Amino acid sequence: MIIVQISDLHVGSQFLQEKFDVLVDEVNQINPDAIVVTGDLTNEGLMKEYEQCKSLLTRFNTKKIITISGNHDYRNTGYLLFKKFFPFETINELDENVVLVTLGTARPDRNEGEVGYRQNLWLDRTMKKYKDWVKILAMHHHLVAIPDTGSDQLTVVDAGDILRTIMTNHVDLVLCGHKHRPWIWNFGKPMVVNAGTATSERVRGLFENTYNIITISGKTVHVELKVVGGRRIPLEEIVSKYSQYGEE
Repeated sequence: MIIVQISDLHVGSQFLQEKFDVLVDEVNQINPDAIVVTGDLTNEGLMKEYEQCKSLLTRFNTKKIITISGNHDYRNTGYLLFKKFFPFETINELDENVVLVTLGTARPDRNEGEVGYRQNLWLDRTMKKYKDWVKILAMHHHLVAIPDTGSDQLTVVDAGDILRTIMTNHVDLVLCGHKHRPWIWNFGKPMVVNAGTATSERVRGLFENTYNIITISGKTVHVELKVVGGRRIPLEEIVSKYSQYGEE
């Protein structure tokens, strides 16, 4: 099974149409079983941005597109529009042994993320139902702090509670966006994977527009970084060759 994670499109003033055109061609060649968009589909949560983004996503050829709201999507009362344009399922059984569960971490007119007590209880109950499955959790805000993201290191405000639920239920993979910085923290279970921005001009430092390719074979999960229009490498190389990337 192949899942493509794209994040932080920022359709609006920061959006790079030429990058999106390349992204579509590349992803359609991969022919993934599912695409998960981990938030910030729009830049300001405006009607015209939602309309454009909805149209753009129809260009992907895949069985299922899973969308998650980000803090930018919730601006200007955009949380009402997100539900209209991108109705979503919180539990996605992708095949007979892979489940992808989503959490909403965005809050109106706030940049920081929060899961909340009730949603965390729901997550615990839900993951317990999938004891022998490959379990994936997807959210917008980063769960663990990421290098090279400046002084704003605020994760979801209740990250400790969520991490405990994830560890207790042996979640295999956590997918996050928000910081526009690709990274992976491999704790075994879970692997916490952060996506860069796929189509926004606001990349960090020397990094380019990127997305992630997740391959699942049996119980094995492998994550690769794909530069839009460029190379494809194991995401863990970003960690193991950290100083090299910093010097390029």
